[in-house]
Amino acid sequence: MTSIWLRILPYIAAVLLVLGALYGAYHHGVSVTNETWQSKWNARDTRDAQAKAENEAAERAREQSYQQSINKAIQDGQRTIDQATADATAARASADSLRGAADAIAARLAASQASGNSCTAAASQAATRAAVVLADVLKRVDQRAGDLAEVADQARARGVTCEQAYDGLSR
Repeated sequence: MTSIWLRILPYIAAVLLVLGALYGAYHHGVSVTNETWQSKWNARDTRDAQAKAENEAAERAREQSYQQSINKAIQDGQRTIDQATADATAARASADSLRGAADAIAARLAASQASGNSCTAAASQAATRAAVVLADVLKRVDQRAGDLAEVADQARARGVTCEQAYDGLSR
């Protein structure tokens, strides 16, 4: 029986050696395949990271462009509002002189009424009162018109600023 084993043993060793070589070749093939796929995945991940960085940089540049256009629109709008305020101040100064002239005319009419004769005094007094009321109405209308003009100018400037900011974003 030992002689059978001695005769079969070289064949068993050869089969085990062949099986070991096949397993080694299979294992090597799996390792090479895994390394190939892993390198492809790593390359893909690298490309994805680069694309993400490029997209983020492009979006940041676009956002900065939008912000710069909005800032420019705000600066232009503030300049327009400041100009409207300065114009309103100049108009008030001009209107103050007009109101002063109306007050002076009303005061002269009142002074001339006091020195008239009695026959024309009643008619003169009515005319004087009408002139004083007219001067007062003129002053109030002028004041209100100045206020409304200032508000309208500033509202227009703010609206134009908003339009410019929107146009900067929609480009």
